[in-house]
Amino acid sequence: MLKRKAYDKLIEWKSAEKRKALCIIGARQIGKTTLVREFAAANYECFAEINFITDSGAEEIFSGSLDADTLVANLTAYLRKPLERGKTLIFLDEIQNCPNARTAVKFLVEDGRFDYIESGSMLGVRHKEVKSYPVGFEEIYRMYPMDFEEYLWANGVQPSTIDYLRGCFEAKSEVSPAVHETMKKLFYSYIVVGGMPQVVQKYVDTHDIGQVIENQREIIEQYRLDISQYAEGSEKIKIRAVFDSIPAQLNDKNRRFYVNSLDKNARLARYENCFKWLDDAVVALPCYNVTEPCAPLQLNEKHSLFKLFMCDTGLLCAACMDDIQFDLLNGRVGVNMGSILENAIAQQLRSGGFSLYYYDSVKLGEVDFVVQNGTGVDLIEAKSGTDYKKHKALDNVMAVEGWKFASVRVLCQGNVESEGKITYLPWYMYIFICRREVPKGLVYKVDISALNQ
Repeated sequence: MLKRKAYDKLIEWKSAEKRKALCIIGARQIGKTTLVREFAAANYECFAEINFITDSGAEEIFSGSLDADTLVANLTAYLRKPLERGKTLIFLDEIQNCPNARTAVKFLVEDGRFDYIESGSMLGVRHKEVKSYPVGFEEIYRMYPMDFEEYLWANGVQPSTIDYLRGCFEAKSEVSPAVHETMKKLFYSYIVVGGMPQVVQKYVDTHDIGQVIENQREIIEQYRLDISQYAEGSEKIKIRAVFDSIPAQLNDKNRRFYVNSLDKNARLARYENCFKWLDDAVVALPCYNVTEPCAPLQLNEKHSLFKLFMCDTGLLCAACMDDIQFDLLNGRVGVNMGSILENAIAQQLRSGGFSLYYYDSVKLGEVDFVVQNGTGVDLIEAKSGTDYKKHKALDNVMAVEGWKFASVRVLCQGNVESEGKITYLPWYMYIFICRREVPKGLVYKVDISALNQ
């Protein structure tokens, strides 16, 4: 069993006094179904699973009246097994193929007899077919491929090692040479293998990169088939063109996505829905330029200027590497490493709860990532070469009067080091800076006694 951080989310959801249905959204093959099954086996006496793609006729359960008694009667008749009140989890998988089931969740949750988890790979792109969303009765949780820390767990790295690295990160002290070199090798392997659970398990079991690449290419082909199946009409061709061009666009010097590379007469407005479709399907991660690296970043974003990353660094390698994976695994990282490194950081930031932004201007240059954490703004620069202390754009941005930053970090192949306001961190330490801590239990109450005198 691969340990996933999402499992903790499911435990948190179950412990809530008034549970909504949990709706897990994510790309295909990231481990949603496996996670729910393992969670159910450990936490429920009774578990029922309905897959609206493979279970023929399952959509008929929700084709008639959507009142709770009728729905429960239909569920028990279809499943042909007793469902015990308060001890049963019902899993509605690939729910995008049964829009009525999404609507029915409101009445099922309101009824309160059982717990419900929904899951789907294309929930974001089939929203128009749902007649009425269960607003107030459904909790959305976005799940992503395995991040680097989860990958370390899968490869047998002990918690004590990660705690040691976290201590070095917090104290800004060097990592021991032996640990540093081993962690770099693990990071190289993650760049190539990525975070798709099936692929990671294949690597852990066999360490056969050939089988890893074959598995990755099967997933990419499945994504292309999803575009053909779920995209509408003439949009299919455009979405497929955008998806297939992501590796080449990232290999460009400034990584920015140019629609005229698809067609010299192409205009952004004609392709805008394509980018949104890929984002909603969680197979691509847009990263928007900001006019100023100042909070709130969302008010400064420019949707006309963006980069488009793949949802998984391993899939990016499989799509564009042409058998140079062994070069990367052996530390020969000069070839195409810049784009792959940025993709890995983008992937970790998104799974950590951050929106993706970068800063670029003709006058000052480009900073790879601008991250808002609370009211503070962090700058992150990714360097693949040995000259990682040369960062003119970063220096220019830091020198602008009135712009203040909570932290400035350069991710590089070197060890931990601080110079002035800049902290240099090994690539693998991005697991400590790409995680958003959401404050809990914040209570704010205004004393109005002065108004009642």
